[in-house]
Amino acid sequence: MKLLDLTLDSPAENVALDEALLEAAEAGERPDEVLRLWESPQSMVVVGRSSKIAEEVDAERCRQAGVPIIRRASGGAAVVAGPGCLMYAVVLRYSGREHLRLLDEMHRHVLGIVRAAVAPLASGVEHVAICDLAIGGRKFSGNAVRCKRDHFLYHGTLLYDSDVAMIERLLRMPPRQPDYRRGRSHASFLMNIPISAAKLRAAVCQGFGAHEPLVDWPKDRTAGLVASRHSQNAWNLER
Repeated sequence: MKLLDLTLDSPAENVALDEALLEAAEAGERPDEVLRLWESPQSMVVVGRSSKIAEEVDAERCRQAGVPIIRRASGGAAVVAGPGCLMYAVVLRYSGREHLRLLDEMHRHVLGIVRAAVAPLASGVEHVAICDLAIGGRKFSGNAVRCKRDHFLYHGTLLYDSDVAMIERLLRMPPRQPDYRRGRSHASFLMNIPISAAKLRAAVCQGFGAHEPLVDWPKDRTAGLVASRHSQNAWNLER
């Protein structure tokens, strides 16, 4: 598997690149399995494809704090990305593992890899609910999926030194909650996994067997998605 450890200049570009990697694999333009790691130097709210911003985000606080709201192509609820939150994205093919077309199997497969990768560095890591990773009932990783015909994109957050108080300020209580949350606030529910950035990156790369750098990443596809979607209020704020 190829490795793309790359953070681009803007929030829109960073969100677009995950989707561009999936589209490029589906079109046969790039290696069809790749792990991307990135960490935004500025805070941003990333909402799911079907998220209703008024229900999940305090848009006025985001505006006051200068925090952009960007909509991704995958499902799931709103997250806050930024310093202390390692973002990972993996594009995988279905061929040879057709069982991954079942969403439960997909979650089990990918999160099993991530869990096994970080478990030696932080005890008690569990795959809980549909697609969370947690320790002692407190979540440090949320994940989402975008599926195509031959490939899928699985991406998520890994909180290790994130400003949980900021997450509390910018996000509302989600309209849909897993049972294990038990109505807790973001500040009470979320945690940072006690692993350094360098060790976390190394563990995730080792888990996926991603070591060879991907040099030729899909620049044109990324720019096209930024222009048509992720820089446009009509896309980002449509709901």
